[in-house]
Amino acid sequence: MTKPSLPELLHAAVTAVGGTERPGQASMAEAVAEAVDDNSHLLVQAGTGTGKSLGYLVPALAHGERVVVATATLALQRQLVERDLPRTVDALHPLLRRRPQFAMLKGRSNYLCLHRLHEGVPQEEEEGLFDQFEAAAPSSKLGQDLLRLRDWSDETETGDRDDLTPGVSDRAWAQVSVSSRECLGASKCAYGAECFAEMARERAKLADVVVTNHALLAIDAIEGAPVLPQHEVLIVDEAHELVSRVTGVATGELTPGQVNRAVRRAAKLVNEKAADALQTAAEGFERVMELALPGRLEEVPEDLGYALMALRDAARTVITALGSTRDKSVQDEDAVRKQAMASVETVHGVAERITQGSEYDVVWYERHDRFGASVRVAPLSVSGLLREKLFADRSVVLTSATLKLGGDFNGVGASLGLAPEGTEGDDSPQWKGLDVGSPFDYPKQGILYVAKHLATPGREGSRTDMLDELAELVEAAGGRTLGLFSSMRAAQAAAEELRGRLDKPILLQGEETLGELIKNFAADPETCLFGTLSLWQGVDVPGASCQLVIMDRIPFPRPDDPLMSARQKAVEEAGGNGFMAVAATHAALLMAQGAGRLVRATGDKGVVAVLDPRLANARYGSYLRASLPDFWYTTDRNQARRSLAAIDAAAKADGR
Repeated sequence: MTKPSLPELLHAAVTAVGGTERPGQASMAEAVAEAVDDNSHLLVQAGTGTGKSLGYLVPALAHGERVVVATATLALQRQLVERDLPRTVDALHPLLRRRPQFAMLKGRSNYLCLHRLHEGVPQEEEEGLFDQFEAAAPSSKLGQDLLRLRDWSDETETGDRDDLTPGVSDRAWAQVSVSSRECLGASKCAYGAECFAEMARERAKLADVVVTNHALLAIDAIEGAPVLPQHEVLIVDEAHELVSRVTGVATGELTPGQVNRAVRRAAKLVNEKAADALQTAAEGFERVMELALPGRLEEVPEDLGYALMALRDAARTVITALGSTRDKSVQDEDAVRKQAMASVETVHGVAERITQGSEYDVVWYERHDRFGASVRVAPLSVSGLLREKLFADRSVVLTSATLKLGGDFNGVGASLGLAPEGTEGDDSPQWKGLDVGSPFDYPKQGILYVAKHLATPGREGSRTDMLDELAELVEAAGGRTLGLFSSMRAAQAAAEELRGRLDKPILLQGEETLGELIKNFAADPETCLFGTLSLWQGVDVPGASCQLVIMDRIPFPRPDDPLMSARQKAVEEAGGNGFMAVAATHAALLMAQGAGRLVRATGDKGVVAVLDPRLANARYGSYLRASLPDFWYTTDRNQARRSLAAIDAAAKADGR
């Protein structure tokens, strides 16, 4: 029997999911198949509506080797595992004459821990922690969550937090889950044979396709101990998010509360001298942190340096002592020791990393309204790590609707540790960039309007001209507006102002869960939804409910953002353009994602309005505009209003 061709396989899969075949999807599938066969690397930009998940799943399944697919969002993981993969596997089975297996794998703390559930959380005297089910009154929210988790543990097959609906608070979940460091290990745990996390790992070992998240991919790369099963192909979807997720995993943090928890957990398990030394070091650290002012620490201040060295040394002593001491009054000693060890090791690791003072790390103080001060350390760049760990032993395909910034892939490539496309060299991974376009006719479906007449936004202060413009645009659109703001303060101010001015419902992020807000926004065309960062990429509302997307200003990183400003400075010191490489790239990515909220289906029409004249006037404006969908462009405010009014009238005439 002849081997089925890729177009045949793609046709079968698209038919099975009830989709439409798109030229961009076919080009993508061919390019992915080629990269996998050649063991080379591919960056592929596939616009919304291309059907990119089938564009990579079909060639990956046809290849027959094990594939890991890493995504940034839970929504896409679910779509792959619950919809795209089952249907695709069913459709390809008769043609491939085999049925590829697939599985989901996440970090250990995403799964219910039966040991924690049945044995309780190790006691911490000062918090008076208890058997958690007894102490959390059934009438309290925590108590209700815990009782529901106990019932759910009997019926769930996966133990995966994301399968529990409705969900529970982080506080409740922390009572029934463990990090990988706190886990006793299957062989030592009374519940090892039925452990949900272990079962997920076993399923992944047997699967042809393993769906995971960027964070676990980062842990797999950074920790050195493999978490993911051996695989020949890695596909990173939502790849525009990868650098920030890897940076997040590689960031360390210390707070006085966290250090005090480590002290309490270890106190009963070590000799008095070791416990006292850690306690004294914790108190010294707390005193320093009381005076901490937010901002980057170019050099570690002397007082912080001494406090961290004391913490590091005391933590090391405790780690050594933890192995030998036995206290007869401690219940479930293995679990208690494991939890204490995990806490103290984290304190030791971060304290040591900051005191060592690598030139490749950035250290800063942060202050949080609720949690007080923290000291944080993050890598100046993760590009070297990604080049070395990601592209070494397998074919890698990175895909997203936004990878091509300012007209090429080199900006995103550089952040991933890749030399410019086409560069020859032994230590440069060879890669190709491909833009397969979008099935949408952007110039006919959308308008990019830049409010060139407005004043340039300053760092602070109210923008009355911007709020007037915003109100007029929303009025012209008849509601139907997604407002994307650069800060929560700006979103709140705009919502307050427009609620007073317009007779339209204005929803504000934070006043309800994101899912609920998006549902209500989609249900009523007159409704507007205002918010910040997570809305720039998390909203998928096709149709007449979203016909105006407004960005209040170009979303450059804050000038006082310690990590971004350090990265910018490093590029400048190396002779590059730090502003373009860091700030403009960051803004371009977010603006491309934000503008992508407007056209989600072939019938969608609307306006993306940017209320920041710099997009029209500044030198970097053309770079940012080249990163956005190819909408029809205007700076004429009357044209924008007329278009919005016409689009609104057409939607009303259709009863939408």
